[in-house]
Amino acid sequence: MKILLMEDDAVLSDILLDFLRESWEVDYAYNGEDVYTLLETNHYDLFVFDINVSGKDGLEVLKELRSFNNTTPAIIITAYIDTKYLKKAFSVGAQDYIKKPFDLDELYARIINIKKIFNIDTSQAIYLSDRVSFIPSQKKILCDGQERFLSDKDTHILHYFIKNATRVISNEELTQNIWEFDSIPSDATIRSHIRTIRDTIGKEKLQTIRGEGYKYE
Repeated sequence: MKILLMEDDAVLSDILLDFLRESWEVDYAYNGEDVYTLLETNHYDLFVFDINVSGKDGLEVLKELRSFNNTTPAIIITAYIDTKYLKKAFSVGAQDYIKKPFDLDELYARIINIKKIFNIDTSQAIYLSDRVSFIPSQKKILCDGQERFLSDKDTHILHYFIKNATRVISNEELTQNIWEFDSIPSDATIRSHIRTIRDTIGKEKLQTIRGEGYKYE
């Protein structure tokens, strides 16, 4: 699991980085500009954003990312005690919200909950049907005892569909969440990846929604 932490308080950021890095890979952003720089070359499983950072606040950054079809789950950290900012956090696309001061074990529990909800743990087998299972960390599909391996990109695409099951995913959203900013794929390239995944897991699992994109069920 890879986390992006945005926090401009030097003391708190050091505490959080030391704590989170005991369990996960964590990158650090001081502000929104750092977030965008890191996203040019990295993909993350979870955002942990403080609201009060220099420049654009954490909610503004998250709102912009959602407008760009970035669906990475987000936990918002704040010193505000009223519900105004809680409501705003959820309205711009946050999945959870934690108020300062908080116990580190509480943050850990919230992260574990996000992992469960969004099926982030890539080391566990994900059962696609009675016959087919998927192990993202090994880029492997097991079908009736037979192993088939996926490329890095096909693994990321399939895992993204599974995490967003029953929702229509457009080519634009796939591009935003799977590819780096400097390597935008053509529609033909995306169709090729979809075809490979269908051949591996079964065509019925990944539907084409004409004019909109694809849906995993």
